[in-house]
Amino acid sequence: MNALRKVKNAMFPPPAYSEDGRAQWPSRTSFLLASMGGAMGFGNMLRYPSQVYNNNGLQWFIPYFIAISCLAIPLLILEIAIGQAHRSGTVIAYNALDKRLRSVGLSMVFTGYCICVYYVPLLAYVWVYFRNSFRPAPFAWTDRIEDFYYNDVVHQKAKVEGVISGSSVESYASYPNTGVSGELIGWTILSWLIIWLCINKGVSITGRVVYFTIGLPIIMTIALVGRAVSLENAGRGVKLYFGEWHSSKLASGKIWQDATGQVFYSTGVGFGYFTAYASYNSQFASAVQDSVIICISNALYEIIAAFIAFGVVGYMNMMPQEGGEEMGTYTLGFLTYPVAIDQMPAAPFWAIVFFLTLLLLGISSSYAMLDGMVTVLCDSEFGRKYKHITVASVAAVVSCLVSFMYCTEFGYDLLNATDAWANNVALLFAAFCECYGATTVYRWVDVVGQVGGPSFGIYNFGYLGGLFIGCVIAHSVTPEAGAGVGFGIFIVCTIIAVLIARTPDTIVPGYFSKNAILKRLWWLAFYQGNQLRRDLNVTVAVGNNWSIPWFWSILLRYVGAPVLGIIFSFSYPTFYPDRSDSLQVWGFFVAHCVVFVAVAGFLLPRFLKVLVPTERRSEGKRSYAPNVILGSNDIRVSAGVEEGGQGSEGDSGSDDKMKLEK
Repeated sequence: MNALRKVKNAMFPPPAYSEDGRAQWPSRTSFLLASMGGAMGFGNMLRYPSQVYNNNGLQWFIPYFIAISCLAIPLLILEIAIGQAHRSGTVIAYNALDKRLRSVGLSMVFTGYCICVYYVPLLAYVWVYFRNSFRPAPFAWTDRIEDFYYNDVVHQKAKVEGVISGSSVESYASYPNTGVSGELIGWTILSWLIIWLCINKGVSITGRVVYFTIGLPIIMTIALVGRAVSLENAGRGVKLYFGEWHSSKLASGKIWQDATGQVFYSTGVGFGYFTAYASYNSQFASAVQDSVIICISNALYEIIAAFIAFGVVGYMNMMPQEGGEEMGTYTLGFLTYPVAIDQMPAAPFWAIVFFLTLLLLGISSSYAMLDGMVTVLCDSEFGRKYKHITVASVAAVVSCLVSFMYCTEFGYDLLNATDAWANNVALLFAAFCECYGATTVYRWVDVVGQVGGPSFGIYNFGYLGGLFIGCVIAHSVTPEAGAGVGFGIFIVCTIIAVLIARTPDTIVPGYFSKNAILKRLWWLAFYQGNQLRRDLNVTVAVGNNWSIPWFWSILLRYVGAPVLGIIFSFSYPTFYPDRSDSLQVWGFFVAHCVVFVAVAGFLLPRFLKVLVPTERRSEGKRSYAPNVILGSNDIRVSAGVEEGGQGSEGDSGSDDKMKLEK
């Protein structure tokens, strides 16, 4: 027993702890790999190549890289920086920004959890293919791929269609077949057991298993790429990916919407696990550099992995046709790839490698999403009474039981419905609240104190009202009309807000200090996001660390939030034709539970205080302190107040602090 204990401690030693007593990653590499594991999954291996196929050509990379630079990286910096600075999961981290933002943190982990409990049954589908790969050709799916997938894997049964008469629903679709697949139940239990093993003792074990769950898929992906591009006629598919240019597609909104959606979903922002993982990092680690590394690594992985798909596309002569059917994520993963592998030499070997790669990527994404929820529970007032392994065990068991509903004969349709609305409504809304809350709610007291409440209210009405009304008109009239009305409302409200505002009596940086109008505009439009940047830089930009740049908050507030809001608006028109399907209604309802949590928690933050330890609840109560830099625990730090955008040391910080205390 002693020998076994020594081996166990050598492989999975007890966690190291930071000076504040919080568990810490074994190394920076383990943190980066775990974060990359959360991001890398089916979205990279299956969704990305299908999106590129539907928008084939090098022009795809223009909106793709713009979205990475202007949306993914800024949002990831926010999530990692606040987790690292405030040493906690999403709820406490966002409470530290403002008590009304507790609900934003909760909505993020709620979204991640909703996706996690159907993501694991999706892994069960992969397990079925993986099991059937251990047999010599022909495979079980040979010459019957659709029959195998729909009948032998997902066990889908026909539904009774709903009836829509005019604008009303006469009857809702029903699913009379409610049988359960024993095999899917078994694979789901096994998947949850593996996930539990990966997180049950916190980052001490997660920080070591990531070398396997991420390192091995990368190696196998490289092998699969080599095999795919060496297939007969693979060059034609690769040319479709990297050798064609269709500039006319850039004039269409579809490619921009698809590229933005792909970057957002594949990066993994909005689920809450980046904040959780960052909280176990060193408090003074380089959050900005880590965010850039994670985003670029994720993008490189999916760009390289897509050569597998396009090698197969050329091999099977699946050239896209004008007006033809688009390729879907599940179509590529469970129908196209298996058929292609079946036709390769040494097919069983490549089938095992491919489906094992999908399994490992899916498992790493799943335990990251569950870990976000577990961290919130462990950090809470009641969760601190229990060991991490207890909380993780209860979470895994409950999640496993919830996942069983996706292993039924109606489970595939339920999974598709939940997947669509969790991603298109819940995730987008949670991420929008992140961008907006961090740059508009944070330190709002300072803005009201400087320019007045009416001015602050009118400006933000123009921002939100313009976005909302503009989207409504865009869908009901024309996109051009919606854009014109939306921008018009924002501009008019901005002018009114600036004109009625009081003239600020504090320092305003650079260009905006020239006159009273520009000073007011600075406080209304830029102060809060810029102040968050300065406050976070106290922690994340020490020494030689990269600092959060000045334009970061502008991207969050005036690029990220509006783009997410516009994409979010596209979800509602798509629900209308499906409103007679009871499972679609269920998925729509679950997604809006996230919206309800975010809005209700914002209006009534006291109901979420149980998720915040007593000694940390006061962090979310902001006092009037214009231009004063706050540390991670709301302590005025010795760096003082920046003047003209530059930090000033010495007596200025102390003088301002004394004035505030008076």
